[in-house]
Amino acid sequence: MTTKKIERRIKIKYRIRKSVFGTAERPRMSVFRSNKQIYVQVINDLEGKTLASASSAGLEAMPKIEQAAKVGELIAAKAKPCEVTR
Repeated sequence: MTTKKIERRIKIKYRIRKSVFGTAERPRMSVFRSNKQIYVQVINDLEGKTLASASSAGLEAMPKIEQAAKVGELIAAKAKPCEVTR
């Protein structure tokens, strides 16, 4: 059962990545939400580099909505020096 789930997630990932591509002016934002944490990355696909990243791993225990808001504020603050436009 686990392999089917993993294979399904890989197919979804490739389907999305066909149409979404990040550049230096407009990088791609990748959001991963596990059962406990939220992880966000801002990625430049042309160079293959992560410009900024943030997660809720170091934050205190709170509801998921508040975690998401905090991680959003963190990624916005970290992406600002990289001159990310959107």
